[in-house]
Amino acid sequence: MDIRSIALALLVVVIWGLNFSVIKFGLDELPPLLFSGLRFLIVAVPAILIVPFPKTSVWNVLGVGLFLGVMKFGLLFIAMQEDASAGISSLLLQAQVIFTILLSVLWLKESISRSQILGIVIAVVGFSLFFITSNGNATLQGVSMIILAALFWAVSNLIMKQMSSVNLLHFMVWVSIVPPLPLFVLSYLFETQAPLALLLETTEKTWLSVAYVGYISTLLAFAIWGWLLKNHQAAAVTPFALLIPLVGMLGSSLLLDEAFSLIESVGASLILVGLLISVLGARIFALIRQKKPTEQTSQ
Repeated sequence: MDIRSIALALLVVVIWGLNFSVIKFGLDELPPLLFSGLRFLIVAVPAILIVPFPKTSVWNVLGVGLFLGVMKFGLLFIAMQEDASAGISSLLLQAQVIFTILLSVLWLKESISRSQILGIVIAVVGFSLFFITSNGNATLQGVSMIILAALFWAVSNLIMKQMSSVNLLHFMVWVSIVPPLPLFVLSYLFETQAPLALLLETTEKTWLSVAYVGYISTLLAFAIWGWLLKNHQAAAVTPFALLIPLVGMLGSSLLLDEAFSLIESVGASLILVGLLISVLGARIFALIRQKKPTEQTSQ
């Protein structure tokens, strides 16, 4: 990858990493399901009037819209309102990497490497630590909801994985038309029966939060990410996503004054190491094996 592409990949990492702190700002005034529905609504309208329908099945759009838009983001936003900090949320949500690997083995009959098994085991140990900590950054309910959200994200990943030659930006615009209605109905039933009055009372900070999550984190970031995947091998682009939880935790520390306990720090370290081995382990071990014969020959 050239310098410009690396800079764009890092820009996406920063946008998606800070997204969790920005969500927290919006949740100060808006209930989670209403907030989540709004972020998709502003992406879909009026973009669907000018963006062509992606070259894929309607069922793929509906599937990703429900699993990613309604279930994943609905659970994530609910958890982040009171049960999980921004930094912890950005980290735990990366369980989707593990779930995607496992579901690919079960659903698509893909093989799993020894490095992936090792990475999964290390990451699972890290995730398990968050179920026993009582620091307050994430309750047991919050951890459970985010892990479940990660599972729904992985399901949507598998749907998208089976698509070919699909414009990712066009796809996300049309996916965004699916979640608003069910999210608004759920919000009306369980959050507020006066959504319009609530929206009229929201401050500029909240609307900026909605705009960031919708336009910058969704439209801009996915447009850049799609361009990167189109012009470079996926193996060169996707590892950058491993930096998202690091930016998320750093951003939450700076913007929200979040602090992490020792057990959370250990758990986070194990998760990041496990994810690194799961995604890049095969290449790392291949480089080590190539280096050893060279060293022996030089001796």
